[in-house]
Amino acid sequence: MKLGFFTMPIHPLDRDWSETLREDQEAFLLADELGFAEAYVGEHVTDQAENITSCMLFLATLAGRVKQMRLGTGTVNLPNTHPAAVAGQIAMLDHLLEGRLNFGISPGGLLSDSEIFGVLDNDRNAMFLESINMVLDIWSKEAPYNLKGQFWNVTTERTILPDIGQGIVGKPLQQPHPPIVVTAVAPFSKGVTAAAARGWDPISANFLMPRWVATHKDAYAEGCKQGGRPVDFSNWRVAKSIFVADDAETARSYARDPGSPYVFYYNQLLTKLVKNGRSNLFKEDQSMPDEAVTLDYVLDRLVIHGTPEMVADQLLSFRETVGPFGTLLYAGHDWKDPALAKKSMRLLAEKVLPMVNSATGERQEEAAQ
Repeated sequence: MKLGFFTMPIHPLDRDWSETLREDQEAFLLADELGFAEAYVGEHVTDQAENITSCMLFLATLAGRVKQMRLGTGTVNLPNTHPAAVAGQIAMLDHLLEGRLNFGISPGGLLSDSEIFGVLDNDRNAMFLESINMVLDIWSKEAPYNLKGQFWNVTTERTILPDIGQGIVGKPLQQPHPPIVVTAVAPFSKGVTAAAARGWDPISANFLMPRWVATHKDAYAEGCKQGGRPVDFSNWRVAKSIFVADDAETARSYARDPGSPYVFYYNQLLTKLVKNGRSNLFKEDQSMPDEAVTLDYVLDRLVIHGTPEMVADQLLSFRETVGPFGTLLYAGHDWKDPALAKKSMRLLAEKVLPMVNSATGERQEEAAQ
């Protein structure tokens, strides 16, 4: 299993915006230093707590600073942007990052973003599919373009001057395009199957109950079979909220006490998703009433915390529930205590991961005998 990083992020509303952006950049640089394989960042325009309004712009600030790991948009919310803009900007970003870009895409889940961009009442799933198809067509076809859709048209037929390069969108460095990943938030996700069939890979969200994350395994396998590709669970990424400390009491306090960044994070998510009719994501039993989905109920099931040994045991148990996956994405949270937050990432990379990989390797050997 490899380590990755995934942050939305979510910061307290009273924190300075410039300061939180610097903190988020520092988290990526630390992940790179610790040998994380990849790192993703989300975007929302209309949420004060989620301070990154453009994942592409944020990743561009890390070009030349992140030395080893791949960087990913997590995600570009396609209905909110013209596909030609996405194609041009992602292609440029791929060059800035020297071909170490993963292209994460989604229909977008924040309704206030959909409202401000005027797409709240549209079929955003249809917009998502039209957009990514147009982006891929722009990259694979030669100008002038003549793409007609329900929501957008893309053409440079009237203005192209090929001799000087006018009317031509640049292509990504990675060919035919950067790897495409999609974030999966629904139980029994049909989107995971459809994505896998097209050669794309899933990220299972850190706010989905483990039993629903487990449904993504079969959905991914089915999509791979439909697409005629090998079923390789090393391409499946799973995000998880984790806090590691030298002692159990420090870990419990930082992860669960009032004022904890983890408590704040899940209070924000729970409030948004329940208000938006998505409380089912937090329910182990879909017949549960919404009022039974309390913050403590969610935290008990979605936040792993403890010493390195305790966290390794919990991750192994989680893996037994959901099945084998290739990359554990450590979910970024506000650095209320920067020293403890950095130590958690370091302990995960230097102590927890070796224990987990040793244990899973032993189990694989036993199963093969």
